[in-house]
Amino acid sequence: MSPRERLLAFLNHQDVDTRPALPITMMWAAELTGVRYLDYATKANVMAAAQIAVAPRLGAHNASVISDPATEAADCGAEIFYPPDAPPAIDEGRALLADASRLAPLPRPDPHRPGSRMANRVAAVRILKRDIGATHAIEGWVEGPCAESADLRGINTLMMDFYDDPDFVRHLVDFVIAMELPYAAAQIEAGADIIGVGDAAASLVSRDLYDEFIWPGEKRLIDGIHAFGARVRLHICGHTTHLLDAMGRLGADLIDIDYPVDLAAARAKCGPRQILAGNLHPVQVVKLGPPAAITAALEACERAGGQWWAIGAGCEIPRGTSQENFRALTCYGGRASLARS
Repeated sequence: MSPRERLLAFLNHQDVDTRPALPITMMWAAELTGVRYLDYATKANVMAAAQIAVAPRLGAHNASVISDPATEAADCGAEIFYPPDAPPAIDEGRALLADASRLAPLPRPDPHRPGSRMANRVAAVRILKRDIGATHAIEGWVEGPCAESADLRGINTLMMDFYDDPDFVRHLVDFVIAMELPYAAAQIEAGADIIGVGDAAASLVSRDLYDEFIWPGEKRLIDGIHAFGARVRLHICGHTTHLLDAMGRLGADLIDIDYPVDLAAARAKCGPRQILAGNLHPVQVVKLGPPAAITAALEACERAGGQWWAIGAGCEIPRGTSQENFRALTCYGGRASLARS
């Protein structure tokens, strides 16, 4: 089986010869290929070349176009800081929607607009599909409703809005979903097999607020991506223990579990057939190793995660991780016959 065939079969709950590995490689991929992160995040050909250097050579089953959370906000008109060798960052002190009245007239950006950051990501998907899409799964990426709302409004202000202006939050989530669905569709049309939904800020809200404001938006986004014909990877890094059972009801094809969460608890809360990935500590285990410690941690994850567990760190592979350690992660494999595990 090719890595793509293996991963897609696994997402279909079919028996495969070895467990797929889905590491998130952003700054690590740029470092591997010796390019500035500014170029990686803003130039489709640079990003694609770096991902191609990772997936076929080093055992990853996917090539992903995730780079930073500022892509959509930038195209909405937010002020973005672009360091030469670090991820683009949003200036929360000058958030685009610091004045809530700016939401109603705010136009949704066109993901195909020449020169836009969204179009650049779509172009990276297209290059990856052309060059390695026959053998590796291509993963697009969009921001989730809580994360993107925080990007546009400012995370501290948004947290107050949940209590002070709940109607505004609902309108903001509606705007985000209406923006992200066409963006996901553009990436799928360009060749993405999977769309990652990054919603890290959701880990910071209470269960009551998540159920009322965020879960419905995530559900609409996931259902919409499925309707376009792609799979969904839900990535909410951080401590999500209080959200696990709700996350398990979203219908995402795969859910990333970060290292602060007990993987056995995630399995119990999300159910026996929800595919989970993770949850090695990216720094203490993956970066610092040694490889034997990575293997031991993966064996523990396999026991906790059961049959429908995929290989991954809790979050992004950090800069400075050795290729030896990366291979210990991606080439672990797991039990030979997963259907009997």
